[in-house]
Amino acid sequence: MPLTPLDIHNKEFSRGFRGYDEDEVNEFLDQVIKDYEMVIREKKQLEEKVKELTEKLNYFTNIEETLNKSILIAQETAEEVKRNAQKEAKLIIKEAEKNADRIISEALAKTRKIAMEVEELKRQAKVFRNRFKMLIEAQLDMLNNDDWDHLLDYKLDDEDKLDDEAVKEMSQS
Repeated sequence: MPLTPLDIHNKEFSRGFRGYDEDEVNEFLDQVIKDYEMVIREKKQLEEKVKELTEKLNYFTNIEETLNKSILIAQETAEEVKRNAQKEAKLIIKEAEKNADRIISEALAKTRKIAMEVEELKRQAKVFRNRFKMLIEAQLDMLNNDDWDHLLDYKLDDEDKLDDEAVKEMSQS
């Protein structure tokens, strides 16, 4: 067991014939007691400091471990997010390609339908033109008919006769 300042203070030496000067020994012992007390205090302070630094070291070691784990988790999460984003991007591209194909197919179908409708309208316009031409030719034939010349040669001798014949002709046409 180490000496304490009290042990040093209470230490008594046996007396000899030609012993040391008692005052000098007591002064020296007092100085040793003071120095020893100071060393003990410093030792306690240093032990407390070591304890405090050890606690801090443990705390920072724990933080370091936690940060390392967090970094690993963050890296894994980032990789997973990246993989998921790539998968989602591929799905979006596939969906867009499907939609593009569908839109192109619909556009081609509409184009074909419109082309058929245009052809049908052309055919109908041709039929209409031919019928209209025939109608106009028939009307021209009627105008070129000699019957008109007879009407111009018609004399107005009897008004009643004229009225009766006009009514007949009108009812025939």
